[in-house]
Amino acid sequence: MANRILKLRELNRAILSRQMLLESAKITVPAAIERLVGLQAQLASAPYVGLWTRLDKFTREDLAKLIEDRTIIKATLMRGTLHLFTADDYLRFRTTMRPLLEAGASAITKQFGAEFNLEKLLAAARKFIAEKPRTFAEISEMVTALMPSVEVGPLRYSVRTHIPLVQVPISTGWSYSSKPEFTLAETWIGRKISVKDNLPELVKRYLAVFGPASVTDAQTWLGMKLKDTFEKLRPELQVYRDEGRRELFDLPDMKLPAEDVPAPIRFLPEFDNLLLSHSNRTRVVADEYRSKVYLPALRVAATILVDGFVRGAWKVEKTKTAAVLVITPF
Repeated sequence: MANRILKLRELNRAILSRQMLLESAKITVPAAIERLVGLQAQLASAPYVGLWTRLDKFTREDLAKLIEDRTIIKATLMRGTLHLFTADDYLRFRTTMRPLLEAGASAITKQFGAEFNLEKLLAAARKFIAEKPRTFAEISEMVTALMPSVEVGPLRYSVRTHIPLVQVPISTGWSYSSKPEFTLAETWIGRKISVKDNLPELVKRYLAVFGPASVTDAQTWLGMKLKDTFEKLRPELQVYRDEGRRELFDLPDMKLPAEDVPAPIRFLPEFDNLLLSHSNRTRVVADEYRSKVYLPALRVAATILVDGFVRGAWKVEKTKTAAVLVITPF
């Protein structure tokens, strides 16, 4: 039987439903973060806004206390960027993401033409960080003293990607300092990282929250080649096509809402994964608005969804005595 063709609005409503943006979800914060497979967290405030716009009656303390008790951690994984994860998910998927992270470090090393003893670097850095949490300024100073003839960039990036690290939170504001300290992940969490490659599970988790999606969509989200993984999983997956005839994969038990289901106005934070996790982003962002959403220096605007699609941007302008929400409709 020919694959069912999904219209643009059907794809839009599917992802809004799975992202908890059609209706505010009445689930716990850890359950929400695991459902989303992490929250983009380059900006410390972004996960707070991302949860506030998705969860019923969410408050700052709901997330802050979980960060303080180490249920939720901040670390580098998908696409080599910072995310908030549950400690359980981080331990489950860190080994799966290891090839991506180490390949990124190798690329930086090659770009700079740097040559150094990686094992010596990592042993020294691990010992240094184990003594107490360290900022990357401190780590940079240490690795420069260790290998003064090598460019610091590849050394620092190799430490960041080869050694599982988490950011150490603070108890105020958005839980993380503008000058963060890092510590060893297993020490902070108090458990060992799984040695198992859980890539098939990770792909299924992606489809559950971002599907139906193509192989290139999933590769955009994860930053890894996934064609072989999808082919192995094909017998377990539902296959659709979009209006451009691209093959889209989904979990077989996932429902697709009607395209005319009402979608409330939603505020998304900067870098929200809804806007970053597909190669074809028209299911949420019209091509005519791309330049207003995806900004120079790899920034992604804080946006507003109207009828399920990005129709504006927002920001907060602060003075000593006030904070003003500024909304810019497209």
